[in-house]
Amino acid sequence: MKLDIQNNMPPVSVVLCARNEARRIRKSLEAIKLANPAEIIVVDGNSTDETAKIAAEYTDRVIVSKAGSLTADRQVGIDACKHDLIAMIDADHRISTDTFAGLYADLCEFDLDIVQADLGIENTGFWAAAENDAFDVFLNRPGPKTMIGTAPAMYRSRVFEVNKFDAHITRHKDDADFFYRLSKIKGYRFGSGRTRVMQEHFSSFADYVKKFSWYGIGDAEFCRKHPSRAPSMFFHLFVRYPIIRSSLALFKGKNRAILYFVLCGYVRGCSMVWNLLFRQNK
Repeated sequence: MKLDIQNNMPPVSVVLCARNEARRIRKSLEAIKLANPAEIIVVDGNSTDETAKIAAEYTDRVIVSKAGSLTADRQVGIDACKHDLIAMIDADHRISTDTFAGLYADLCEFDLDIVQADLGIENTGFWAAAENDAFDVFLNRPGPKTMIGTAPAMYRSRVFEVNKFDAHITRHKDDADFFYRLSKIKGYRFGSGRTRVMQEHFSSFADYVKKFSWYGIGDAEFCRKHPSRAPSMFFHLFVRYPIIRSSLALFKGKNRAILYFVLCGYVRGCSMVWNLLFRQNK
């Protein structure tokens, strides 16, 4: 079956959006190049480091975008694609030579329009290992879902005929808004696959606090845009993450994941509340 998929899958366009990722983008592009997609499009978010220069070593399709956000940059890359299958890969992702074939097989097996990869985190320290355990507790279950992440993932281009990463989507919380909007349109399915993609995350406590605080900004945006979903978001961050998922981690013997869930839930939640109260129009 894998051989048939490998030989008969349609061509793949890869979109990689990055800003100031000189530290990590080379590894990602080297891996993508080895996987031999039909085209590689890098959208550089007006970086102040050498991100665009490094990207130009691997593809002549480097677009320097001044759109102002990662969300908008994703659509810039998508609009430049020539093929029906679009793989969204970020600078911290480390794919293998058979990743695209695996994601396409997942699309076909589960009859999806978008499939997110099974996620793993390279062990660069305690918090990276804790995040890896957390993914294994709640995220990596193949099949259709009501919410997935934007990348690493493979999309059928027909999705972008009805839904886009455009001015109508929240600036920071692109995944929640995009998939919530898509879920309201009949005939489109998305979920998780079996194909694993590793990620390289900076692993200090401060890095994770900064990341979760950033997520909280997006959570606040999402609540303002979709107020009917705000109670669910509060429950998700203040109950599901620190209590329900921590209990599941304890049951599965993933003790490091408990600290990750508590930190993620409360830092994101507090950031969301602060931004709802004090950054209403920003």
